[in-house]
Amino acid sequence: MQLDIIVLFFILGFIAKLIGSGLKLPDGFHHGISVFLMLAIGLKGGAALAENLSSGLLIKASFFILLGMFLPFIVFPILRWIGDFAAKDAASIAAHYGSVSIGTYAVAVALLESQQISYESYFPLFVVLLEFPAMFVAVYLANQKSQSIPVKQWVSHILKNESIVLLFGGLIIGLVAHEQSSKLTPLFSELFSGVLALFLLCMGMDAAAKVNDLKKDAPFLMAVGTFGPMVNGLIGGVFASLLGLSAGGIFLTIVLSASASYIAVPIAMRSLIPDANHSYGMTTSLGITFPFNILVGMPVYWIMAEWFAK
Repeated sequence: MQLDIIVLFFILGFIAKLIGSGLKLPDGFHHGISVFLMLAIGLKGGAALAENLSSGLLIKASFFILLGMFLPFIVFPILRWIGDFAAKDAASIAAHYGSVSIGTYAVAVALLESQQISYESYFPLFVVLLEFPAMFVAVYLANQKSQSIPVKQWVSHILKNESIVLLFGGLIIGLVAHEQSSKLTPLFSELFSGVLALFLLCMGMDAAAKVNDLKKDAPFLMAVGTFGPMVNGLIGGVFASLLGLSAGGIFLTIVLSASASYIAVPIAMRSLIPDANHSYGMTTSLGITFPFNILVGMPVYWIMAEWFAK
């Protein structure tokens, strides 16, 4: 799989930050682009859901929720018992790796489409469903020996999370009004790749800044941030092949499983596990895993997908 042009924007942002260039973006620019991407993905998923709604799809969706609940249990014991992290810190980081990266998914879709590789059109539904299960699991892992947060409170925090609202909101709008989606095509479809390129420029700068935040735990977190995605991606590949997805669908499942959230989960964890050290999760997911997946992981994940599809 060739290096896509939009990935070069990430490299540009990363290098610009490392060399200390004067490149600056307007305040709120990154947030505005994130809102655009989440709405675009949600709308696309809703329209695809309206066209493919069936009992079989709902069964697959249920299994994706189970996948989202399972993935945090892979990273948590490694952080807790090998890395000797506190339970709350380990749970917070595990939530990042159980959820998904919208930006990584968008890059994966762009790569498939640039290579004219087909995939299940309803896949954005699975992206939405994989966003939140890890948050519930993280709260459980962080509070196994206490009842410091009432269930109603953390459920409310998760459901009110900006990313969840935008993704689910876009999904519902796309589902209900899919016949009118052509009105939004010039904005949310034709401009998607260009906006994604600008998003990766921002993410490159942010990732380079986060690398500097790694201190005494850098070697261990580097290992978690690179080997963890590979293990999670392998699990995702097995899962997708059992569901009978296409090679493109298996690739996207691997990418989603290997990605780590840096938008929805960091926001939610600050409310759900307030006394955790949140710099760990954000630094590892954005400073290590995101660039690893974009620059190294994608070709490997495609090789894995082709193997599972045989």
